[in-house]
Amino acid sequence: MLLQLTVGALISAINIGIHALVTLVAVAIARSAGLRKVGRPRLHLMGVMVATAAVLNVAHALEVLVWAWTYAVVQAVAAADSDLVYFAFVNYTTLGYGDITPVREWRLIGPLTAMNGVLLFGWSAAILFEVLRKTLDHVGLIKDDVIRRKEQVP
Repeated sequence: MLLQLTVGALISAINIGIHALVTLVAVAIARSAGLRKVGRPRLHLMGVMVATAAVLNVAHALEVLVWAWTYAVVQAVAAADSDLVYFAFVNYTTLGYGDITPVREWRLIGPLTAMNGVLLFGWSAAILFEVLRKTLDHVGLIKDDVIRRKEQVP
């Protein structure tokens, strides 16, 4: 069990590092795109959000591949013809179909993958919300200072 937890923690840390790096890229893209003067703010907002979501989707796909590679290295699945990328996606997204199962020695790998996926999906949701908020503010569809003034009024 200790080996499973150690491997799970290590791969989770690697994926958190990947997500941190991609977060920096996504925020930089959103910031540079979000600061442009635009004539069509709603269309611009859509573009910024789609680009940010696409970059985050690439991060999640890469993180799933890291889990699939790990499954192969530790031989977490008995059947040699098992689709490890599919198995990793099912675990990472917490679908839990159960059509592919890990060997007894690695049965914690699925829940560890799911825990990592849930954390990183929540992180992505927070990034998307912040990019949305900042872009809305920039294009003039919402004003942070108006919200703050309303909150301060007794």
